[in-house]
Amino acid sequence: MYCKNCGQEISDNAYVCPNCGVRTSNTAEKKTNTLAIVGFVLAFLIPIAGLICSIIARKQVAERDEGGAGLALAGLIISIVETCFLVIYIIIYVALVMAAVSAIPDTLLVALSAL
Repeated sequence: MYCKNCGQEISDNAYVCPNCGVRTSNTAEKKTNTLAIVGFVLAFLIPIAGLICSIIARKQVAERDEGGAGLALAGLIISIVETCFLVIYIIIYVALVMAAVSAIPDTLLVALSAL
């Protein structure tokens, strides 16, 4: 291959010309996987959907040699953390409701069931 700037012959694998320092055509950026972006965004909005999209995106990035591995990993981690918080929140909520129901006097429950 020849440098487009100075015309010197350079290696086909070169990213820059060793003679003049100009980038060659081998420096093309990898296309970012769209599903990795979607998974990252959904991780904040709908964690379960973000988790699924991020898992699929990680597989696609590896198979297709695309960019976005970091986004997919971040979406995966954020989704897992938010899902854990959601489960803890639901457990606490159910425990508080059960405690509130058990605190209601039996006579009030009988009166309410008669209605």
